[in-house]
Order: sequence, then C-alpha cells, then structure tokens
Amino acid sequence: MIVRIALIAVAVLVLFVAGYLVYMTQITNPRVERDLIDNPDGKRARRVMLLTLPSGRRLPVNYLREGNLVFAGADGRWWKELVGEGLPVSLVVRGESLEGTGRAVLDDPAYSSDVFKRLRPDALEGFGTLVEIQLD
Repeated sequence: MIVRIALIAVAVLVLFVAGYLVYMTQITNPRVERDLIDNPDGKRARRVMLLTLPSGRRLPVNYLREGNLVFAGADGRWWKELVGEGLPVSLVVRGESLEGTGRAVLDDPAYSSDVFKRLRPDALEGFGTLVEIQLD
C-alpha cells in the first residue's frame, strides 16, 4: 500500500514538473517575447531582454547594460552553455538587435556580487549566476 501511494505521489510530481516546464517554455516565454518585440519602450523592456544562446535557444532574461557590457542574471541552467572563455550570443535590448560574447562568471564572487547589487537590488545575495556579455 505504501509503495502504491509513493508511486502515485511521484507520478503527480512528474506531471506537475512537466506541466510547469510546458507552461514556462510554450506559454509564458512566447508571450513575454511578443511583448518585448511589440513594446520596446514598455515597462518590461526596461528590465528584460531577449537572449539567443549558442544552441539557438531564445529566452527573456533580466539585464543591466553598462556601456559595452550587458549583464544577465541566470536562475535556471541555461548559463551552462556559456561556461569558459565565452561564446557568441545575440540580444534584443529595447528593440535593438546586438551581438556579443557571453560567459558565465564563476571565478569572481566579489565581482558577481557587486554587479548583482545593481542588476537585482532587491534580490537575495548569492541567488543566480551572473552572465557577462561583451558587445561587439
């Protein structure tokens, strides 16, 4: 009886996670992308950009632009595509298409902390991975 309940609980959990992933990737992200493209001067576009990763995956992420550097906070695992010296990425920031080299900042916690204080001033310290993009 306990094994049966455990299997049902696992099945429900798997369905919940699968539903959440479908919602985030097939419903929420396309809606946000449309808003960013249709409303480049809108409230959301001031905080969120579209990032195209080397794999071709495109996702909306929060950003901070400082000159030729653009910073993004990664809450998921997508930043793993940018481990190492950096790889080419594409951005749409407030309607402007940009190209650059992105890298996950894993080797400088003080730098990451300093940038996150400007990128996400209200967020918990140490939450997320910093991605740095050097614009071409």
